[in-house]
Amino acid sequence: MELTRRAVGIVPILMLCGVQVPQVSAHESESGPNGGPMVEVKGLHLELIAKDADLAVVLSDTAHAPLASKGASGRAVVLEGSTQKILPLLPMDPDRLTAKLDKPLSKGARVVVSAKLASGQELLARFVVK
Repeated sequence: MELTRRAVGIVPILMLCGVQVPQVSAHESESGPNGGPMVEVKGLHLELIAKDADLAVVLSDTAHAPLASKGASGRAVVLEGSTQKILPLLPMDPDRLTAKLDKPLSKGARVVVSAKLASGQELLARFVVK
C-alpha cells in the first residue's frame, strides 16, 4: 500500500467536523527512509507508515536523524468514506508515535496527524492512502 500527502479538500471536511486545523507550511518528498511518505513541517520530517492495523509516525530532523518521541503526544484523524476516527498517538522509543487501527487503511483514506513534541512545538501533516 502506498501513501501520499494531499492538502486539498481535507481541511474543510475537518473544520465541519469540529477539528481545529492550524495552518502550517509543509512539503512532500518521494518517500522516507522507511518507505512511507514523508513531509517536512516546521523544519522537521514526519513519515507515515501504515501496515496492517499499525499506524506509525516517524519523527526526524532535516538531516534525517531520529527525533526523540519521549514526551510527545498526538492524534491521527482517519477519514474513510463518511467514517471518521480519532486515534491517540502514543510515543514509542526511540522516534515514533503509534496507534492501532481497527483494520488496514483502504485506498483513498485520509489521515491528518497533529502532534506536540516535548519541546512544545506543534506539527500538522496530511496524508492520503493510495
